[in-house]
Amino acid sequence: MRYSLFSIARHALNSHKGWTEAWKKPPLQRQYDVVIIGGGGHGLATAYYLAKLNNNLRVAVLEKGWIGGGNTGRNTTGIRSNYFLSENAKFYDYSLKLWKNLTQELNFNLMFSQRGWVSLCHSSSDVERLATRYNALRLNDIDGDVLTLDQLKTMLPDLNYSPDARFPISGAVIQRRGGVARHDAVAWGFARAASRLGVDIIENCKVTDINIDKNSVTSIQTSKGHVACKKIGICVAGHSSEIARMVGLKLPMETHLLQAMVTEPVKPFLDTGVVSPALHCYISQTDKGEILIGGGIDGYNSYSQRGTWPKIEEIVSGAISMFPRLRGLKLMRTWAGIMDMTMDGAPIIGQTPIKHLYINGGWCIGGFKAIPGAARCFAKTIINDEPHPLTAPFSLDRFRTGRLLNESGAGNLPHKQ
Repeated sequence: MRYSLFSIARHALNSHKGWTEAWKKPPLQRQYDVVIIGGGGHGLATAYYLAKLNNNLRVAVLEKGWIGGGNTGRNTTGIRSNYFLSENAKFYDYSLKLWKNLTQELNFNLMFSQRGWVSLCHSSSDVERLATRYNALRLNDIDGDVLTLDQLKTMLPDLNYSPDARFPISGAVIQRRGGVARHDAVAWGFARAASRLGVDIIENCKVTDINIDKNSVTSIQTSKGHVACKKIGICVAGHSSEIARMVGLKLPMETHLLQAMVTEPVKPFLDTGVVSPALHCYISQTDKGEILIGGGIDGYNSYSQRGTWPKIEEIVSGAISMFPRLRGLKLMRTWAGIMDMTMDGAPIIGQTPIKHLYINGGWCIGGFKAIPGAARCFAKTIINDEPHPLTAPFSLDRFRTGRLLNESGAGNLPHKQ
């Protein structure tokens, strides 16, 4: 439904009285064709594409909490496709192209803004390495430009260009099509669109067991009762290992916390995203003027969703080193996302050894940007029961064959570069 400016103003002044729910709240049925576990961006988007590609399917999304209450609402919203390996570059660029028209497709303002992402170079070897990466992008028909120090100073005058800086800046590279989107709007937009296509979205419904017969899924046990189903898709981010353990699968991943925070709002001064691989820190400014800051993962396993002060201090120190003007700003909120970190830093998308059980996880810190692309490919994999060509390289089987996708040669930390 589209609203006039008058109706929007009227709704804004009546304290939301009489508003209809954005998506339906149906009771849990006892049988579905496909059950998607996880009501975040990937789970909701997968359900939407399942219903869009095959409207005869009975699809349910089961979320143990509330829609978008996990990593979808706990990330730093960066979207880009500047990867070196062809498998990564082509997949993430497919997703970036979907982002461009997603607001129109869902008829929901995702606040997608292609403001660009700048990666800083702090040495001559950095310049050479990142220039090589962007040459590889051009071979894959993906945009990327190398910036001289003078060009960078014109674009981002507030950076610390002192030769005495902790990591002096020597240049940068930029992907201009990269950008950001409103994370909770992505969850709401996909939820509303999926609901309108007939998907049942069941909140506060925890999966407690998955039933298997002759190595094939038959049903699922939840806090709201037993549900028979033909196929199951796992889209639970940092809890992937817990769900897989229900069917005896041990996944090649660990769960860590990724720290993020936001400052009080200030006058706009930063119209791109900026990342420093050396400082393990990335920064952007929200539409409200807040400075959104993210950084590295904690070095221990946890599901707490809370920031830890040593890591927060490290990230803040890096942010101030990049932008000295941030010194003195108040932190309004800190949080942590639960990251499922695979051993090569790339996601797992596709089939499992259990027939009709599929997984979309292992995203490390790169899951948000991939939502539309991964979900569409994952939905096709579930429907056709075979790998999608774009996500076939991300199969679980690669850990057996050795065809790993280590983007930077640095284990499970590739997406900082």
